Amino acid sequence: MKLLLHICCAPCAIYPVQTLRAGSMKVMGFFYRHNIHPYSECLKRQDALETYAREIGLRVISQDGYELENFIQNVVYRETDRCHYCYHDRLKTTALMAKRGKFDYFSTTLLYSKFQNHDLIKSIGDAAGRNAGVPFFYEDFRPGWKEGIKKSKDLNMYRQQYCGCIYSEKDRFYHQEKTR
Repeated sequence: MKLLLHICCAPCAIYPVQTLRAGSMKVMGFFYRHNIHPYSECLKRQDALETYAREIGLRVISQDGYELENFIQNVVYRETDRCHYCYHDRLKTTALMAKRGKFDYFSTTLLYSKFQNHDLIKSIGDAAGRNAGVPFFYEDFRPGWKEGIKKSKDLNMYRQQYCGCIYSEKDRFYHQEKTR
């Protein structure tokens, strides 16, 4: 079975790729870029993923362009619900790529993170899959959370400190500044 895996970053890919391959899936990665801000952060994550992918023999498609403005326009005034838009856009794009590439399934490394809303991801993934005609493959990868972190540190892999968008960067760091 062929699966297209949306990959948000190299550290989050470690455990899901390992698990899917162990289950006899032929995995190809897809790096979605538009939600990662600033651009310099996007490039760091892409570089880390491409390096890791070469090391483990994983083919990865990296999205072209960088549509920061489109992302911002779609979440402005809806900042508290931005993750819903972000999940939807990434999973819809992955589902359409999976259809074009004749994959049997698609999934996401977002399911690895204990900080993501798994119920919402599953719901959006299922809907995107129905619309594209490619089933969403749900697996809870959170049991491998600590294993993935340890391995990424052992590999001296670039490890980002926030989910991706400029709003999550603010959520991560601004509260620390206020307490100084």
